[in-house]
Amino acid sequence: MGSRAMVMALMCALVMVMVPQVLGKRYIVGGKFGWTSNVNYTVWASDKHFYKGDWLFFVYDRNQMDVLEVNKTNYESCNTDHPIGNWTTGAGRDVVPLNVTRHRYFVSGKGFCFGGMKLSVRIEKPPPPPRAAPVKSNAPTTCYRSQYVFPLVFAIGAVWDSFLRVTG
Repeated sequence: MGSRAMVMALMCALVMVMVPQVLGKRYIVGGKFGWTSNVNYTVWASDKHFYKGDWLFFVYDRNQMDVLEVNKTNYESCNTDHPIGNWTTGAGRDVVPLNVTRHRYFVSGKGFCFGGMKLSVRIEKPPPPPRAAPVKSNAPTTCYRSQYVFPLVFAIGAVWDSFLRVTG
């Protein structure tokens, strides 16, 4: 194998290690309606899988509502006296990272919880990445097949080639 091919294979391997395997998904709570009254959040969440690394994005009227995290008992009774966390930033655009695999419970205080503004999510461990189909080639550049790495490797190669021309 030539030195150029060796460098390219090494760069490809390095990039593959640096590229994260799973990117979290951002869910706008309530979809197009956002975090508001008259939305059934149990139904909204029922067809979704929330994974560790995902994000909940609460969009709401900051003058009327808030986003409080509570325990299961307080979720069921709409008790907001002692929240686990207050995710309200005052902008009405609050992001909650789902960074632990467990159930989490969110409610809106100020009486809105009693009208249905409450969300229960079960955060799961992310599924393993799909296994790549075996490649019949013994070529060291098979990692070029990644849609993310392919353009990056060629860009690095072009920079490397320019570097060799300048220094060589």
